[in-house]
Amino acid sequence: MPAPIAVGRPDFGYPWPWAVARWLPGTVATVDDLAASVPAALELAGFLTALQSLEVPPGVPAGRPLSDRDRDTREAIADLAGVFDAAALTRVWEQALAAPAWNRPPVWFHGDFHTGNLLTVGGRLSAVIDFGGLGAGDPASDLQIAYSLLDAAPRAAFRAALDLDDSAWARGRGWTLTGGLLAHRAYAATDERVAAQTTRQITAALADAAEEAAPARARPTSAP
Repeated sequence: MPAPIAVGRPDFGYPWPWAVARWLPGTVATVDDLAASVPAALELAGFLTALQSLEVPPGVPAGRPLSDRDRDTREAIADLAGVFDAAALTRVWEQALAAPAWNRPPVWFHGDFHTGNLLTVGGRLSAVIDFGGLGAGDPASDLQIAYSLLDAAPRAAFRAALDLDDSAWARGRGWTLTGGLLAHRAYAATDERVAAQTTRQITAALADAAEEAAPARARPTSAP
């Protein structure tokens, strides 16, 4: 994590809080480098576990609930019905909205945990940057990295290493879908990188939800 060397408040016509942090060496993480890496998945889980273990003082912003994205996400599903399976998207999105809410004390979340904010050196993870979305509450939004970066086996290792229940993962898939769908709708036509990245995370979240539901569908019904 980069160390801040200056923090400022809005002034002199600049309307936002600001900070200056040291420049860290490394290159942005990519799917090609890390998607199949179980060690990388475990390092990511270790980072989130450490972040979530830090004490949360009173008054830390809690972030927006997933339900705030409902209208925009449903509009994006309709707009992209020719690209993705709208029925499957709607089903997984509604499962995310219906999942029980976070019922533990608030924990820290990064809030923008994606490949663009991970650095690597020599093919290994070296830093996490851009803490502008930092908040406390439900950590499910940080689970998007499991779908935007990791293949199935590392994703399973990542999930096993985190102390989060199935409801958190359902909400995490919701955050993955809403982020991917809104970005795909806005940028896929003009940015091939965004198109590939968002397609990957959307399809991975759908596949994960389908695999999780498969055993329940396959169970034989009891005789009357």
